[in-house]
Amino acid sequence: MGPQASGKRKDRLLIGQLKGGDRRAFDEIFRQYFKQVYGQALRLTGRQTDAEDVVQEVFLTVYRKIKTFRGQSQFTTWLYRLTVNANLMKLRNNKKRREVSLYDYLPRFQRDGRHYITPAADWFHEVDDPSKRHELQQLLRRALNELEPRNRAIILMSDLEGFADREIASILDLSLSAVKARLRRERLFLRSELVA
Repeated sequence: MGPQASGKRKDRLLIGQLKGGDRRAFDEIFRQYFKQVYGQALRLTGRQTDAEDVVQEVFLTVYRKIKTFRGQSQFTTWLYRLTVNANLMKLRNNKKRREVSLYDYLPRFQRDGRHYITPAADWFHEVDDPSKRHELQQLLRRALNELEPRNRAIILMSDLEGFADREIASILDLSLSAVKARLRRERLFLRSELVA
């Protein structure tokens, strides 16, 4: 039996114990998944204090709603869905953040009807330079923070976490075509921000 199968079996055992009211099982689930949930929350919110709030909310939800987990999906998928939803709520409630309409970044046309195109800069060869890499990370972080929370989650889940489009659709309760369309649109937006 591989480590992944052993981990799933351990999860099932802990979940069963937690459903039975065993607080030690909750403590073990918390220890086992804290770093993963915190990392996801930090990538989605971009702020340490917000990520800490999200972690607290996620594990409180796990404790309160573990009996609703039926095991039809993996526990990690359910936990990730809780994390994304808690992040989305946190970001929606955070009135200080300014959201930018992505429609502002759709193709634009010149007066003569020709498409206005921003030339793409070739910065890939400069990424080895630490100062350029830091600058690029800052630009990317700012651009990600301008995305609507659900769209930011889609980009991060796809491009950073490696989730398949179908998994993202399931976790966020969207159609597959909606996920693909949002990915295309958000990637265009991010690209325009990075090459401007």
